[in-house]
Amino acid sequence: MKIAIIGAGAMGCLYGAKLSESLENEVILIDIWKEHIESINENGLIMEENGKTLHYNRLKGTLDAAEAGIYDLAVIFVKSTSTSAGVRSNRAVFGPDTIALTLQNGLGNIEIISKEIGAQNVIGGTTAHGATILGPGRIFHAGSGKTTIGELNGMSTNRIKNIADVLIKAGLDTEISNNVLGLIWDKLLVNVGINALTGITGLYNGELLDYPEIEILLEAAVQEADSVAAAKGIKLGCLDPVGHAKYICKATAANKSSMLQDILNKKQTEIDMINGMIVQEGASLGISTPVNMTLTNLIRFIQKSF
Repeated sequence: MKIAIIGAGAMGCLYGAKLSESLENEVILIDIWKEHIESINENGLIMEENGKTLHYNRLKGTLDAAEAGIYDLAVIFVKSTSTSAGVRSNRAVFGPDTIALTLQNGLGNIEIISKEIGAQNVIGGTTAHGATILGPGRIFHAGSGKTTIGELNGMSTNRIKNIADVLIKAGLDTEISNNVLGLIWDKLLVNVGINALTGITGLYNGELLDYPEIEILLEAAVQEADSVAAAKGIKLGCLDPVGHAKYICKATAANKSSMLQDILNKKQTEIDMINGMIVQEGASLGISTPVNMTLTNLIRFIQKSF
């Protein structure tokens, strides 16, 4: 399968590297970071994983989607704040039958991508993997987890089965869901509890549970988001969102969240698509979300110094 990864950050590189190991796949990374792409093309991608240094030499990158041509699958890994621009500026990889798979954080990505290429060409998903950029051409695989994908209408189709098979053959533990929108909300609630708090405090994921005054904020933020999801009629896959968020904290204890990485690198975060989206959705439903509003505004304040 011809696979384009749009957004060669840590997660895009992780999936691109794994997918490139199969001789059946042709994988290209598309990004605007020139030094990073040049390093990958010259030296391959270097990944630190489980105490080992792995080299992926079949992986190629480009700064110009027009050089790549049309691909069968485009996996979207740009930041949620750049989804529209990321798809629009890389339209050259999208043919009439190209499928876009979003594994991004936050809400609104499916709608944005659908507006650009048509909802019939979009599938959704979540990933529990964690990764960090170490430098140009180098990443750290911080934690493994399941990838879940599904058609937006919940149908079981040949294309979703084929894509799942490709991911599984690449060593990415993958399952198909008939409620992928619910699972996206499941992940959103985890991110609501972890990302802003790590960005504000500078703590690793697992350290959030070491401080009762922080843990209670995590609980309150997730509970607010759970109330919003219930009011919207979202069918969550997780019966205990607070417990699940804490479980993810422990399972990814050594991870720096993507929002903390952005803060440390003085980059704009995805706060408006995560906690900010809970505030927005809550307001439209008449639900008060004071903890999420506080977390959102604190991150926005921090970003003003960048």
